[in-house]
Amino acid sequence: MIKLLRKFRKDETGAVTVDWVVLTAAVVGLAVAAYSAIETQTANLAGATADTLSTQDADPTAIPTTTP
Repeated sequence: MIKLLRKFRKDETGAVTVDWVVLTAAVVGLAVAAYSAIETQTANLAGATADTLSTQDADPTAIPTTTP
């Protein structure tokens, strides 16, 4: 039994798996953070665009005036 425990303690075959799991979790966490930031800024931009478009004149017969 002691021999089995010593062998188990020295075995490092799962260490690479743990490294990959931690690395993958970090990448997923960064992706979620980036998505959250992009989503917030996109919503703000959409709101500003809607505000700007709602104040525009939509009369197709209006003649644009140009100033020299």
